[in-house]
Amino acid sequence: MNYIPPLNDMAFVVKELLGLEPLAALPGGEGAEASLFDAVLAESARLTQEVLVPLNSVGDHEPAHLDGGKVITPQGFKMAYEQFLAGGWNGLTAPVDFGGQGLPSIFAAPLEEMWHGANMAFTLGPLLTRGAVEAIDYAGTAAQKARYLPKLITGTWMGTMNLTEPQAGSDLGALRTRAVPAGDGTYRLTGQKIFITYGDQDWTENIIHLVLARLPDAPAGVRGLSLFIVPKVLLNDQGNLAAPNQVRTVSLEHKLGIHGSPTCMLSYGDEGGAWGELLGEPHRGLELMFVMMNAARFSVGVQGLAIGERAYQGALEYARTRIQGLPVGESQLQPIVHHPDVLRMLVEMDARLQAGRTLAYYAGWMIDRAHFEIDPQRKAWAQRRSDLLTPLVKGHCTELGVWASNVALQVFGGMGFIEETGAAQHYRDARITTIYEGTTGIQANDLVGRKLWRDQGLAVRELLEEISATLKEFQEGEKVGSAILQAQAEVLKLTVQATERLLRQGVTDPRWGLGVAVPYLHLLSLCVSAWWMTRSAWVAAQGRGGLPAEFYRQKQNVVSFYAAHVLPRALVLARQIEAPGDLLESLRSSMAGDGTVIH
Repeated sequence: MNYIPPLNDMAFVVKELLGLEPLAALPGGEGAEASLFDAVLAESARLTQEVLVPLNSVGDHEPAHLDGGKVITPQGFKMAYEQFLAGGWNGLTAPVDFGGQGLPSIFAAPLEEMWHGANMAFTLGPLLTRGAVEAIDYAGTAAQKARYLPKLITGTWMGTMNLTEPQAGSDLGALRTRAVPAGDGTYRLTGQKIFITYGDQDWTENIIHLVLARLPDAPAGVRGLSLFIVPKVLLNDQGNLAAPNQVRTVSLEHKLGIHGSPTCMLSYGDEGGAWGELLGEPHRGLELMFVMMNAARFSVGVQGLAIGERAYQGALEYARTRIQGLPVGESQLQPIVHHPDVLRMLVEMDARLQAGRTLAYYAGWMIDRAHFEIDPQRKAWAQRRSDLLTPLVKGHCTELGVWASNVALQVFGGMGFIEETGAAQHYRDARITTIYEGTTGIQANDLVGRKLWRDQGLAVRELLEEISATLKEFQEGEKVGSAILQAQAEVLKLTVQATERLLRQGVTDPRWGLGVAVPYLHLLSLCVSAWWMTRSAWVAAQGRGGLPAEFYRQKQNVVSFYAAHVLPRALVLARQIEAPGDLLESLRSSMAGDGTVIH
């Protein structure tokens, strides 16, 4: 199945809905120019379609594998990486001081969407390198930055993130990997890490692993974790490659999806200890890792959106060509897109994915605002907003991708269950996105526990008040259809009520609050998405951005469908939050296996 980046909608959201001008007006944001954005988008689309799309099924059918202890990636992946680097894509948003281009994050959001939509297994490698660059740039010494950043940014080296261990999944407090001082300012690490994406590969001469480990004097739990830089190949005093470090790939995981991406078990220090150096302060490793994780969580949210779009495009193409049955009201056979239920599935996928795109790109836009703002109050506000949006993008957009790939497979019918159509690959690839970099439940706990309760609702109330002000402006100006505004108003009302109940009752009954955290995450995500979809209808009605007139008409129709068919889901989510908390707790003991017979 082919994939065509949705360039019109990407450009609409970035240039017309969000706008580049507010970023360009800030110090450091001067590169946010519409002409540059258009050129970057077009060139990235060429790379996507000519290089990455053809390799997607190759990676699925010819997985990465171990040969003599070395990882061999699918045929064509290494050459694609070389082309990726030749275009300068690896350092797009990286700091200029170390060879990056320093472009805003809002440029990266649509590019990541098209790269992941084209070939998710390939794009995971550069994704983690960007996270390593952010962490080292944030916490590294001048010497560490000079030693590692230039080659990570050019892509000569790649980076990884090492958290999980066999006995410690999401519970990072249970990590056992140890780091012992060597007496010369460096450390020797021993332990095993699992689920390490691109923990080894045949693309680059070196890999820079960021590894969470414990020092001998570390306190128990997550407060005792430190972060270490551990290169696959050691460097000499001149910064050139020397001897191999004690980092060994034990095995590769056999996975449901993303077969082209090597997911490694790594062993550190089999012969006494792998060389490493501390990044940042001792026992502050988790804080630094979250710099990398938050970047990855945003990117994984975009992954969900991307794979959903890819699945939707495949289903649409199939529905336009597959002739089956006589649609109601027709006198001759027609493609299945004319059957009402198939049409409904396709339009709902399109509408929900367009809404997800506004949410994800808005988060990228706010990352830039937080980075470029210089006024302390505005900067603090932008950072609060960016932090709040991250779990929404990761949690909501990945669940959206899984849902869309499932519905797309349904459009294919029995042919979707057959591997050669490609629909099954999208479904399998999408499934990991709700799990890695923090499950949907973890994102929801972060939203409620850290973003809502910790600051007594400040960030959420600021957001809801801004949405309310926009709604009032549209109602008074009659800028948007009444049905759309009514649906937006209802979602806003339900979200405000749920927020206040969580603030009022959740602090004293946290088990209840965390039990409804996932419904709340989706409710708040719907509210934010509806806000931007409502604005989309108004902007599209102006039709001033230079896109085809048919695009603007279709946008308004999609928003109307979204308001009528998708936003009513908010009522179900709100009812779940309103339900008595003891209902869930009443089933706890039997679910835990206390001897009660359930079935």
